[in-house]
Amino acid sequence: MTGWIEPTTESVYAQPGSGVRLDWGLAGAAELSRVCAVLVVIDVLSFTTSVEVAVARGMRVHPFPWGAQAGEYATRVGAVAAVGRRAVSPEHPWSLSPAALSTAPVVSDLVLPSPNGSAISAAASATGLPVLAACLRNAGAVGRWLLDQGYGSTQAPIGVIAAGERWPDDTLRPSVEDQLGAAAVLDVLSTVPGGLSVEAALALATLNSVHDIPAAVRGCVSGRELTTRGFGQDVEVAVQVGVSDVVPVLRNGIFSAP
Repeated sequence: MTGWIEPTTESVYAQPGSGVRLDWGLAGAAELSRVCAVLVVIDVLSFTTSVEVAVARGMRVHPFPWGAQAGEYATRVGAVAAVGRRAVSPEHPWSLSPAALSTAPVVSDLVLPSPNGSAISAAASATGLPVLAACLRNAGAVGRWLLDQGYGSTQAPIGVIAAGERWPDDTLRPSVEDQLGAAAVLDVLSTVPGGLSVEAALALATLNSVHDIPAAVRGCVSGRELTTRGFGQDVEVAVQVGVSDVVPVLRNGIFSAP
C-alpha cells in the first residue's frame, strides 16, 4: 500500500514469531504487509470468488478500488470494466457477480472494482509482495501453493487477510464467510514450520464448530443480504468448497495464474 515502510522491529500488532498470521481489512493488510513475505486476500462474497472464476476462464483481473474511475482506468489499460450487479446488460455482462462472470464472454483483461477485497488487493499491490486471491472454491489449492513455494517460516511468514464487509458508516464488519474462507486456507497451513499466530489459530478453530460450511454462508448476514437482493446464485457459486485448483497471483497489478 502506498506509503508503507519496512520497520526495523516487528510490532505486537504484526503477530511476531509466527509463520502464518491473520488480520482483517485494509488496516490489517497494511500492518501484515510490513513483515510478511506474501499476502492472501479472502473476500468470499464476492471479490476473490469472482477473481477465481475469471482467472479460471483465462481472464486477467485488475483489482481497483470501488468508484467511478474504474471505467477510465480500464480504458487506459485496454481492459473491460466490470459494473455493479444491477447495471449488467446483454451488451455489458461483466460485473462483480461470480455467477455472471461464469457465463459472460471471456475478455483478456477485466477491471474488477469492489469496496473490500479489490481495494485491499489494489493497495497491497503497491508493496511489491505477491498477493493471492483465495475463496472457498480454491482455498486448498492456495494453501498447497504456499507450502510448495516454501512460505510459512518465521523468515518468510504468510499474512492471511479476511476482507470483511462494511457497515453503513464505512467501518469494518467482520464477516462469517471471510472467516470461514480464511480458516479453509489456514487448515492447509496448520503444519508450517513457523506455526500459526494466536489470531490465525483461533480462526482455524472455526472449522471445528461449523459442520456445514455452505449452509453457514447461506445463512449468515452477507449470504442472506445477497439472496434478498436477488443474487442468491452468487452465493451458490461461492459455497462450492474445494472445486478449483486455480491460484490467482497478483503481480504488477494483475491477477493471473502463476
